[in-house]
Amino acid sequence: MSVITGKVMETARDLPDSTAEVSVTKQISEIHVLGTSRPATLRDNQSPLVSVYMPTRNREYLLARAVESVLQQTYGNIELIVVDDASSDSTESYLRSVASADPRLHYVSNPAPRGAPASRNIAIRGAKGEFLTGLDDDDAFDRERIGAFVDYWRLLQSRNKSPACLYSQDILVNDSGAHLWVSQKKSAVTANELFRGNYIGNQIFAPRSRFIEAGLFDEELPAWQDLELFIRVLGRFGEARLLDMPTYYHSATLRADRISAQEKNIRLAFEIVARKHAGGDARRERALFLQMFNDYYNIKPTLHDWLRLLKWGGRPKGLFRLLRFTVGIRQAAYLPAKAAAVSTPLENRLQSKHGNI
Repeated sequence: MSVITGKVMETARDLPDSTAEVSVTKQISEIHVLGTSRPATLRDNQSPLVSVYMPTRNREYLLARAVESVLQQTYGNIELIVVDDASSDSTESYLRSVASADPRLHYVSNPAPRGAPASRNIAIRGAKGEFLTGLDDDDAFDRERIGAFVDYWRLLQSRNKSPACLYSQDILVNDSGAHLWVSQKKSAVTANELFRGNYIGNQIFAPRSRFIEAGLFDEELPAWQDLELFIRVLGRFGEARLLDMPTYYHSATLRADRISAQEKNIRLAFEIVARKHAGGDARRERALFLQMFNDYYNIKPTLHDWLRLLKWGGRPKGLFRLLRFTVGIRQAAYLPAKAAAVSTPLENRLQSKHGNI
């Protein structure tokens, strides 16, 4: 039995039909071990187009790895839409060169910077695929990622399941490509759980129509754009389901152009998301508020933060978190060119990359 077949069968065990194993074996019996080739299967005759969106700005030195990880997918019916957000380096010439050799790559050049959320929305609106997923320009896909998502979506449909979206396990890597962590995400996530933490990560796989109907990314948010969109998608379409395979490579390196590490943006994002979605519910506001304080952001609580938490009815766990960052106790901080210590709890490390604990 292959790695992928076994993993999807594991994920399918809670499905009600006792013939799940037969169905999975029929649908993906040809899928091989991660990183190897996949022969053509029956599904290739009816493969839906999958669109991948990617915003980028002045990261030509990183872009090739991300682009190649999409174009080298074992699932062939894809399009990659890269939106160059007014880069001043050689990004556009690189994209032009690749697009001339592979027509599956399409790129758009913004004449002036519009930001990552707006660039994602440009790609999503122009996408032609039945399904949609995203990739950050400093991350990468495993070669089996898209094919595994399509197979698992079809399996769920055959069991009369229709999740809002799918997500996968992640692999945290350093600049040399060494694997540091593999996530251990929960099997399903609801919209309400996202107030406590972004247990999904930063990318989902879903029909394109769900992104459109949910309203796309909020272009006014300075951070937490993925979390806020996921709250709307899950609130409208139901729970997200996990494909229990590590198929997304996250970069562990902090870079100066990452807005997610800027305190003012995190604080403003909290205020906006709480106003839009907490609805005055003290429990939701408190849970969102506590997402600001983790080892990745390393935001030091102020007296005003303490007063707000106490007003909402601070619980021991939340009070301890604020105390830990008030006195400067960090579990294992991200360093600019060095991975976090191996002793750091896995889930904290991966969630804190997205500002969620």
